[in-house]
Amino acid sequence: MKHDHYSHERGKCVVCGDEISEKHRMEGEHIHSSMIEDLKKRLWISLILTVPILILSPTIQELSGFGGSIRFTGDMYLLFVLSSLVYFYGGYPFFKGFFTQIKARNPGMDALISVALTSAYLYSTAVTFGLAGEVFFWELATLIDIMLLGHWLEMRSVMGASRSLEELVKLMPSHAHKLMPDGNVWDVSLDDLTLGDRVMIKPGEKVPADGEVIGGTTSMDESMLTGESDPVFKETGAEVIGGSINGEGSITVEIRKTGKDSFLSQVIDLVEEAQASKSKTQNLADRFATALTVLALTGGFLTLLAWLLATNFGFEFALERAVTVMVITCPHALGLAVPLVVSVSTALSAKNGLLIRNRASFERSRNIDAVIFDKTGTLTEGRFGITDVVTLSPDHDEDDVLNYSASLESYSEHPIARGFAKTAVKTYEVHDFRSIPGKGVQGRINGKHVEVVSPGFLTEHSAEASNEKLDELSLQGKTIVFVVVEGEVIGAVALADVIRGESKKAIKKLKEMGIRCIMITGDKKEVAEWVSNEIGLDKYYAEVLPHEKAEKIREIQSAGAVVAMTGDGINDAPALAQADVGIAIGAGTDVAIEAGDVVLVRSNPLDVVYTVKLARSTYSKMLQNLAWGAGYNVFAIPIAAGVLYGYGILLTPAAGAILMSASTIIVAFNSRFLRIKD
Repeated sequence: MKHDHYSHERGKCVVCGDEISEKHRMEGEHIHSSMIEDLKKRLWISLILTVPILILSPTIQELSGFGGSIRFTGDMYLLFVLSSLVYFYGGYPFFKGFFTQIKARNPGMDALISVALTSAYLYSTAVTFGLAGEVFFWELATLIDIMLLGHWLEMRSVMGASRSLEELVKLMPSHAHKLMPDGNVWDVSLDDLTLGDRVMIKPGEKVPADGEVIGGTTSMDESMLTGESDPVFKETGAEVIGGSINGEGSITVEIRKTGKDSFLSQVIDLVEEAQASKSKTQNLADRFATALTVLALTGGFLTLLAWLLATNFGFEFALERAVTVMVITCPHALGLAVPLVVSVSTALSAKNGLLIRNRASFERSRNIDAVIFDKTGTLTEGRFGITDVVTLSPDHDEDDVLNYSASLESYSEHPIARGFAKTAVKTYEVHDFRSIPGKGVQGRINGKHVEVVSPGFLTEHSAEASNEKLDELSLQGKTIVFVVVEGEVIGAVALADVIRGESKKAIKKLKEMGIRCIMITGDKKEVAEWVSNEIGLDKYYAEVLPHEKAEKIREIQSAGAVVAMTGDGINDAPALAQADVGIAIGAGTDVAIEAGDVVLVRSNPLDVVYTVKLARSTYSKMLQNLAWGAGYNVFAIPIAAGVLYGYGILLTPAAGAILMSASTIIVAFNSRFLRIKD
C-alpha cells in the first residue's frame, strides 16, 4: 500500500513505523503489501524448518517418548545448521526492529524478542560445540514462529483497514481551464499553473488554486475548508480558495498563490506540525515488553551472579540458569496476546463501520474525557434543508410560499436550492427564469412574476418584511429567503444545515459515560448556538479558524484531559492530528481522513460511542491475555532461576514447554471472546 504526504507520524509509516524518506513521502512509494508477503514467506519457511528442529531436539524426543531413538552421528550439527537458518532468516524482522528501538532509546517487543532469541542461540551454539548443558534450539524456533505469526496477523489487520483509504487526496481538480493570450482556453495540469495565470471555472467545478475573481459572479461552497455552512457570494475582487466548489455562475480567476503559499498547503503544514509534536505513546504490548526486557536482562544477570557466588556450582550451571531465565521471560503467549485481540477487534470494528488506523491512539480512546465535534458535515449533514416556513400575506398559506419558492429554485444551480427539492407539495412550470447573482432568482409562474430573494434584495428595493418569528429565526443564524409575487412579499423560508438524526442520541450517550461534549466550528456564532441548544452540548466555540482549532485542543489537553476530535473537513485536519484520538468522518475529505486515527465509514456520530466502548473492551481483553502470559512468567522465572533448587525443584526445558503451550492456548482461546461492553 502506498502512503502519501499525510502519513500519520511525520517521517514514519502509519502501519509499521518504518522511517520514510522525504522522496518516498512526496512520491507515495512506501509500499507495505510486499512487507506482509515477506512476513508470510518468512513464517512458512521457518515453520517448515521447525519440523526437523523439533524432531532432532533431545528435549522434544524425551517429551514424545522416543527417548533418544532418533539420534545419529552429526545430528546436533544438523540441528545447529537448521536453527541458524531460522534464527537469521526468521529472526531478521525482530533484529531490525531491535536496532531501531535501541536507537530511539525506546525498547519494546522487538527488543525483548531479540534478547530471548540471541540468548537461546548463543548458549545452544556453545553447548553444540562442547559446553555442558541443554540446547534451546527448539525454543528459539517455536518462539520465532509464534512471533512471526503474531506480527503477520497484526499487520494484515491494520492493512485491511488501510486499503479502504488508498485513494489519495482528491480535493484539487486534475486540470484547470487556462485562458491563453490569444483568447483560447486550454486544459492544463495544475503543475503548469503559475502566478498571474487566468483560469475559467465553470458551475460545479472545483477551484484549482487560490486566486482573485476578475470576471463573473457566483457562490462558493467553502464548508470543507473553512467550516462556513452558507455558500459565499463571490464577485470581481473577491478571493477564492483552492479546493472550494463553484456554485451556479461561471467566473474567471487570476492565480495569486500556488504551492507552499496556498491555503491548503498551510493547513497541511499545521497538520504535520501537530503530528510531529503529538505524543508517541507506546501501545500496551510494547509497554509490557519494555518491562519484560528489563526483567529479562536484570533477572539473567542476577541469576548468573547468584549461582557464581554459590561455591558448589560452576560457571556452566550458572550460565544455563541465566539463559533459561532470559528465554522464559519472553513467553510465546506474548506473541499472540495482543495481535489476536487486534485481529478480532479490527474485524469487529470493520463490521460496525470503523477503520482503525493507529492502534496506540485507538487504545487511548478508553480514557477519553472530552469529545470535540466539528459542526458542518459531522453533527450536521453539511447540506441545507428547510426548517421553517413563515406566511406574511393573509391571501397565501404556507403551501403557497413553499410551492412558489420550490418551483423557482428547482431551476437554480445555487447550493441553497437543493434544500427545496424534497419539501414542496407540488411545483409549477416556470417561464422566463433568470438568476439574480448574489440576490436570488425570478421567473413567471401561472402568469405571475415571482421572485425568491435575499433580505438584502428587499432592502435595496425598499420593501419591508419582518415579524417576531423572522427575528427569532435570524437570531438562530438561519438563512432566510423571501417569496415575492407581483411585488407583494407573501412569505419567507428559513434554511439551515440539517442536524444529523443521530447527533442528539450520540451526545446523550457520551454524557452518560461521563464524557464532555464540545463543538468547535468555523461557522457563525448564531448557528453554533442553535445547534448546541438543539442537541445538548456542554460547550461550543464558533468562528474558529483551522489553526485556532488545534490551539483549542491543546488548551483542553493542558488541563490534563484526554481529548478526541471528530471532524471531516480540511479545516479539521490540524485538530484531528493534535488530538489524543483523531476520529475522521468517512464521507469527509481525504486530508482529514489521513490526519485521523479512527475513521467512521458511515459518518454516524453514534459510532463515536461505539469507538469508546470497543476500545475499552479491547484493552480489557489485551490485559487479560497479557495477565495469562505474565502468569506464566511469575510462576516460571523464579523456578528457572533456581529459588526452589534446595527442595529438589528445578524447571527443566521440558516442563517450560508444557507451561508455555498451556498459556499460549489459553490466550488464543480467550481472544475469540472479545465482546462490546454496554
